[in-house]
Amino acid sequence: MPVVDDGDVPAEKRPRGRIGRPRRDAGEPRLVSQDFARRLVAQARDEGLDIAGDSGLLQQMMKSVLEAALAEELTDHLGYEPGDPAGRGSGNSRNGSTPKTVLTESGPVALETPRDRAGTFEPQIVRKGQRRLDGIDKIVLGLYAKGMSTRDITAHLAEIYDVDVSPDLISKITDAVHAEVAEWQSRPLNPVYPVIFLDALVCKVRDGGTVRNKAAHLAVGVDVEGRKEVLGIWVETTEGAKFWLRVMNELKARGVSDVLIAVCDGLTGLPEAINAVWPATRVQTCIVHLIRASLRWVSYNDRKKVAGLLRPIYNAPTEAAARAELDALADSDFGRNNPGIIRRWRDSWELVIPFFDFPPEVRKVIYTTNMIESINSQLRRATRNRGHFPSDEALIKVLYLGCKEMGRTSTRSTAGRGSGVPWKQALNQFDIMFPGRLDLA
Repeated sequence: MPVVDDGDVPAEKRPRGRIGRPRRDAGEPRLVSQDFARRLVAQARDEGLDIAGDSGLLQQMMKSVLEAALAEELTDHLGYEPGDPAGRGSGNSRNGSTPKTVLTESGPVALETPRDRAGTFEPQIVRKGQRRLDGIDKIVLGLYAKGMSTRDITAHLAEIYDVDVSPDLISKITDAVHAEVAEWQSRPLNPVYPVIFLDALVCKVRDGGTVRNKAAHLAVGVDVEGRKEVLGIWVETTEGAKFWLRVMNELKARGVSDVLIAVCDGLTGLPEAINAVWPATRVQTCIVHLIRASLRWVSYNDRKKVAGLLRPIYNAPTEAAARAELDALADSDFGRNNPGIIRRWRDSWELVIPFFDFPPEVRKVIYTTNMIESINSQLRRATRNRGHFPSDEALIKVLYLGCKEMGRTSTRSTAGRGSGVPWKQALNQFDIMFPGRLDLA
């Protein structure tokens, strides 16, 4: 289907915004003008040609562009244009082409790959042995990160893109990120994080021939600019302080020399490991996790009422006032009928009371690990569709791809956003409470 482009639309005729300014993309160079694209689509329809689908307009355009690019690569390799007398006696020349089919976002595209007589031509646009364009790999990784299984992805590609990709090939594509995961897990980190949140995501993993629950632990750091960053993912292999000490030492070896506040969920051995590596770090339990643990002791219909009874404790202005509220609740009929809730708060009290040393601006930032739970909720969607993972590495791979997908699709939010507290206001409080410790940041 021959087409001719009359050229780009003049700059003065480019689409403009609502108040007369050019749109954001108006200044970007366009190789294909909108007018040309419209005429191309109209011509395709007149000839009964589909826009997408097998042998459709997009496939034909993809074929033409790729073959033209390959021809230009060969010309650059040989050093002369087709038919140029300068190529005579050069020792190498064009030698026909080889048919090849590659998988693309527009479906399978049949190409004629040019050859040279000396066999030294190594194309880069579509490399020798390459059977799919990078776009297909990105689609597969994106779908995998969203929780689709390999067989689900196979069916999706066949239905949407008319591309036949086996589950084994999808596994190979996703396995290619292992090196990327290793590099990400060992990348250098900032020297100081005002706050680090630590939490766990429980998944089923095959281990030693049996499937058991394993905790994938995430550390999310908030830097001095208020940006949150997943520092690493660790699948629990041992219990208690030894595991956490290894994790904390790993973070320190990657450059984290100081942490002002660590917010966690009372995990066994974690506070001790944190203070062994960063002795000056304040360890704070997650108040919301403590509330949720308390609500497990009551029926679903009573949870809202119980949450209201606990609110005066953590909303108290001082530690003494909070203890008085807890004692009052313990002496009430509710406390006498629910000793398990009172005991849980008393057992966690040493990790609760640091909360009352902070001003309201900081309290709202460290009030909960909701920041990390917002990440966990998206990662749970990536793991929910799988019955279990064949290995720890497979679990980490999916979680890493999920984190990467979030980083690509969401805005860089600050820790204070959603809490009503500007991050800079909290940062000034940190600087007063922890004098000199932010200077390394």
